[in-house]
Amino acid sequence: MHIETGLGVLHLFLSPVVGRSVDTEAATAAVKTAEAAEAQVVTAALLGHKADVAVMALHRDWTVLRRLQTDLQAAGLDLVDSYVSITEVSEYAKGMPEHMLNERLYPSLPPVDKPIFCFYPMTKRRDAHANWYATPYERRNEMMREHGKSGRTFAGKVVQLITGSTGLDDFEWGVTLFAITPEVVKDVVYTMRFDKGSALYGEFGRFYVGYLAPLAEALDGTRERQ
Repeated sequence: MHIETGLGVLHLFLSPVVGRSVDTEAATAAVKTAEAAEAQVVTAALLGHKADVAVMALHRDWTVLRRLQTDLQAAGLDLVDSYVSITEVSEYAKGMPEHMLNERLYPSLPPVDKPIFCFYPMTKRRDAHANWYATPYERRNEMMREHGKSGRTFAGKVVQLITGSTGLDDFEWGVTLFAITPEVVKDVVYTMRFDKGSALYGEFGRFYVGYLAPLAEALDGTRERQ
């Protein structure tokens, strides 16, 4: 169940099972077991009603990711949403230095000093009047370069990881952002939606936002509902 190039990426969005206490020690042990198997695990406390915590895990072996999912559920956490993808190098990244390509395939997460977490999936439209896949490559490449230029204006304020999910989940990409403040997340998403590649062709799924925290700390605020 290994990924040949890059890493498997699993986003889990969880809340306590209604009427059941979360075994925080077991949940923490699940994360440590995955990390002992050399998985990268990022945990975040979420705001809003969609979920309470996010667990993002990266590993080339899907069985390691699946075990983490199962162990978290066994600890009393309800899996309310999820996303499956893999790290990849975009076809529009031709000419980039080798080290930058490797950073996309094998990222080191979470980045330093960027505690704000955001995840959303996205797809390119196939409408009759705006079909991304019927648009010539040269034009698509031009729009993606515009998109990248907009993103670079936020250098130092946000780190973005785009993972591929065509055939793996409901959308075509998963976008994970790590930012220095919540305002940066809002500003970068707002700014980049004006790029033609997004304004004409972008479709977005649900947004999950919060801040990085150890799993036990992220779960602490849910105790009063047990």
